[in-house]
Amino acid sequence: MSTSLDLGELARSFEVYPTSNPTSAEERAAELRAPRFGTVFSDHMARITWNIDGGWRDRRVVEYGPLLLDPAAAVLHYAQEIFEGLKAYRHADGSVWTFRPEANAARFRRSARRLALPELSTEDFIGSLVALVRQDVDWVPDAEGFSLYLRPFMYASETFLGVRASHEVEYLVIASPVGSYFADGVKPVSIWIAQDYHRAGKGGTGAAKCGGNYAASLLPQIEAYEQGCEQVAFLDDVTETYLEELGGMNLFVVKSDGTVETPELTGTILEGVTRSSILQLARDRGHQVVERKIALSELIAGIQDGSVAEVFACGTAAVITPIGGFKSTDIDVTVADGGAGQLTMALREELTGIQTGKVEDRYGWLTRLA
Repeated sequence: MSTSLDLGELARSFEVYPTSNPTSAEERAAELRAPRFGTVFSDHMARITWNIDGGWRDRRVVEYGPLLLDPAAAVLHYAQEIFEGLKAYRHADGSVWTFRPEANAARFRRSARRLALPELSTEDFIGSLVALVRQDVDWVPDAEGFSLYLRPFMYASETFLGVRASHEVEYLVIASPVGSYFADGVKPVSIWIAQDYHRAGKGGTGAAKCGGNYAASLLPQIEAYEQGCEQVAFLDDVTETYLEELGGMNLFVVKSDGTVETPELTGTILEGVTRSSILQLARDRGHQVVERKIALSELIAGIQDGSVAEVFACGTAAVITPIGGFKSTDIDVTVADGGAGQLTMALREELTGIQTGKVEDRYGWLTRLA
């Protein structure tokens, strides 16, 4: 890890209040054998409270459970909230690590700034992860391809009906054991091009990781399912010609000459941690890496004439997902032979290898949690 934080000291800044009704070892083992993403949660959650007068306070790890929200809580009416997503991986020696948490912490602060929420320090962000994982370390799976998904989030908790930034905020981290994103192996997905909807607009919240961006993607995602596609891709809202990102993943194009391209960050695209990691890995493999505006028409033409060899998407949950084709009302193309590309899978193997401790972490991306 590039920072020199004392993780033990950070964890000790959180008071631990253990649950009086912990999950039994037998029940936990049953859940860890076949975890379902986002449906099973560990026994505890980390929590910090903020108000405009006293700042951040009451760092604690408490029993996982429902939140008490007043019907007039600001988040319910004005959607002032943000979140992050990262994973804890158990390595062969039993230790538990996470991947680039300082990058998630920095993005969390950027999101908070855009949503007029208080910024949380890197120390508190990483400290909350360490404190929770050390308390619930037995919830970290040890099976191949499994991990403990960590969801930090922040919301406006003030009881107030009025359009202004909340004076009271809650920050929490919850944890969910998850299996391999691809239960039957990594398979290419088909992408529906949204033409009537946009995920975000210029000057909006596209670069922030907030629920509103994802809510905006749900209707076109339903449309994608109806068209037999697994994911939806969005175009820019100004010209409606340039590719931006999927509903929850960044997009990459591999040219036949080995050049790796991805839509440039224009303020409407989320700066993915996996995205930036792939850019580094591709450069170090000797590939020319280009961040630029990519027109949909250019991509389709490249697929048709063979100058585009591979297309893939990336994000925390699936890491790297090969894309087999694109569809819209007037488009139906298959990328190369429709299978997973060679570079796509090589990058996926290297990245997951670093995360799980099977490949040397020459970048200092890993942070030990327990």
